[in-house]
Amino acid sequence: MQIHHDFSSLRNVRNAVVTIGTFDGVHLGHAALLKRVAEIASEVQGETVLLSFYPHPRMVLYPDDHNISLITSPDEKVKLLEACGLDHLVIYPFSAEFSRMSAFEYVRDLIVKGLNAHTVVVGYDHRFGRNREGDFKTLIEFSEVFGFAVEEIPPKDVDAILVSSTKVRNALLEHRIDEANLLLGRAFSLQGHVVKSRQLGREIGFPTANLQLDFPHKLIPANGVYASKAHTPFGIFNAITNIGIRPTVSHEQQRNIETHIFDFNHDFYDSPLTIELHQFIREEKKFNSLDELKQAIASDCEQARTWLQTNAQ
Repeated sequence: MQIHHDFSSLRNVRNAVVTIGTFDGVHLGHAALLKRVAEIASEVQGETVLLSFYPHPRMVLYPDDHNISLITSPDEKVKLLEACGLDHLVIYPFSAEFSRMSAFEYVRDLIVKGLNAHTVVVGYDHRFGRNREGDFKTLIEFSEVFGFAVEEIPPKDVDAILVSSTKVRNALLEHRIDEANLLLGRAFSLQGHVVKSRQLGREIGFPTANLQLDFPHKLIPANGVYASKAHTPFGIFNAITNIGIRPTVSHEQQRNIETHIFDFNHDFYDSPLTIELHQFIREEKKFNSLDELKQAIASDCEQARTWLQTNAQ
């Protein structure tokens, strides 16, 4: 997959079959759309192109909103899109000036002049241009003027659930990690590196790796305990992850992501770590003593081991 930040290196793309969007999460709905894009490209002997944007439009349009969170970081998105077999990813700079572009200018300057699109494929709810004024009907009208084909992809259902980034996000924020993973078509993951903490886990017999995220706008799921898998420099291990404020041992409100890795005996501070969340175990709670906390963690570990050995691939 080739990555572009403008249109200058796309001049020689033949019969570009284009889709457009932020594709946050690269979930099963996105995968279905990209599959159809690839099918059309094969039919017309063309190449597949995704026109995406960065920064995320909400970061530009609502600069004072510091709670913006994304399902996938830019690096994660690139890897997922490449795995889908995409030929070209255009990461176009989104700005306040760009947001004021009319639907006509958007089609003329980006889709026609910039990408020389043969076919444009969009999802059922795609909107574009100033104040989201353009929709599928608008695309059809402009396609007749500029001479490109247009196709709309209907929504995708998974187990009777309509797939969308909003559905995935809500599931992650409501402890429904199994539903989020179902809609994503993979386990939701958190990527970063290991940093030193108070090392209280080591003192009570459950050493943890404290994860610091690499992407500051990454969505962090609801506080609680999760059965997980840890991707470390030493391999992939079953684990249990706590997300929260550690109310039993701390009065701070800063959220932490701490993972106890089963059958693991390595120090790897400053090393990369990816945590996959597979199953919600319980909500975070404050215990009356460290002994109660230790008993709860032991029970959590037993539940996580059993679930991972039985269910996770």
